[in-house]
Amino acid sequence: MLRLDKEMTMIQESLFVVHALMFQGLRMKRGRKTNEANSSSSEETESKRHKVIDKNTTAVQSPDWANLLQDIILQVFQYLPLLDRAHASQVCRSWNQVFHMPDLWRCFEFELNQPATSYLRATHPELIKQIIKRHSNHLQYVSFKVDSSKESAEAACDILSQLVNCSLKTLGLISTARPSFMDLPKSHFISALTVVFVNSKSLSSLKIDDTPVDDPSLKVLVANNSDTLKLLKMSSCPHVSPAGILCVADQCHGLRELALNYHLLSDELLLALSSEKHVRLEHLRIDVVSENPGQTQFHTIQKSSWDAFIKHSPKVNLVMYFFLYEEEFDPFFRYEIPVTHLYFGRSVSKDVLGRVGMTCPRLVELVVCANGLRPLDEELIRIAERCKYLSAVGLGECEVSCSAFVEFVKMCGGRLSQLSIMEEVLIPDQKYSLEQIHWEVSKHLGRVWFPDMMPTW
Repeated sequence: MLRLDKEMTMIQESLFVVHALMFQGLRMKRGRKTNEANSSSSEETESKRHKVIDKNTTAVQSPDWANLLQDIILQVFQYLPLLDRAHASQVCRSWNQVFHMPDLWRCFEFELNQPATSYLRATHPELIKQIIKRHSNHLQYVSFKVDSSKESAEAACDILSQLVNCSLKTLGLISTARPSFMDLPKSHFISALTVVFVNSKSLSSLKIDDTPVDDPSLKVLVANNSDTLKLLKMSSCPHVSPAGILCVADQCHGLRELALNYHLLSDELLLALSSEKHVRLEHLRIDVVSENPGQTQFHTIQKSSWDAFIKHSPKVNLVMYFFLYEEEFDPFFRYEIPVTHLYFGRSVSKDVLGRVGMTCPRLVELVVCANGLRPLDEELIRIAERCKYLSAVGLGECEVSCSAFVEFVKMCGGRLSQLSIMEEVLIPDQKYSLEQIHWEVSKHLGRVWFPDMMPTW
């Protein structure tokens, strides 16, 4: 740990020096021609100053930053934003050589924002042209961050369509606000993405949430990268069908992490992920989302499919995010489900939380953003009794009596490594006040605990 701290301190110091030298180097270059006439007088002044120094005093020689090992400069450059990196390359010839080393361009993030609609810093268009021209064949780990504008999404597609000479290993398309990729013509987006799928023969990680990717493009992905694909995140992709994601699971036997919407989940998919040919899945995230109450019909996954899946991948993290209305929970938590991380983004009823305690024995983390005005005393106690692995809990707009909460913490004990409870959740009763509950909960946790003033999950 001390060694890591020392290395980080050295890097921070180097970054400070780089910025200082960037400023000094550019200043020197700009002023070199105009200051030649004054150089002789400066040298005389400097000579006189050195004569004043006592002969017995040894002058400390400043380090020769231009002759630092290129491996060190390379490591420092990797922490710099692109524009600062470009400025630093003008300090000296050695730093310019590092700027063009292939290792520096293997990992890169394009930030595409419109000044009129975003306050985020954008990658300069001229720098993008230079990257495509000189370093596109070096790129391996690439991500695109775009704002909510259609223009930024189009710029990302234009760059993707030019990556014909590179073989990416990871690709991430990230919308920092509204999913702007969905505003593009589907054919334009698919054409650009297919360029990467065809030319990248070793793609291992792909994050394409909130995009118009479709079944045929996934077939292209599988045809060229089935042996290497290990991570696929594609939540909120409305043009993909259950058959499309099943094709990926059938062919990509090395897939270890998968994120998708519930409408893509099927018994066939779980059985495909449980086949002998497939590696053990490590992480499965499922988003259960409804935009309009009563307009989405949710199917039921058979218990036998979940059993086969968990038998094949017993250590998998099954993460489920629920954004449903109360009347839409009926198909869920009717029998045992191997979920480990459970998040309720909208109000959830006492009945549903009671079923969670009965059907989720593998539960590790539970977050309830809202419930209503009926106390959750019995439901929390039941969850503490049945969910023996529970170690993280977050409660927002709910109500729990102080006595029931203390009992819940007492039953869970020190395994509660994260306990984020809003202060207004706790209702004082005859046994405990808000002042007393702090000490009582801290005693059972074995550490100092206070309720939160705002959500931290």
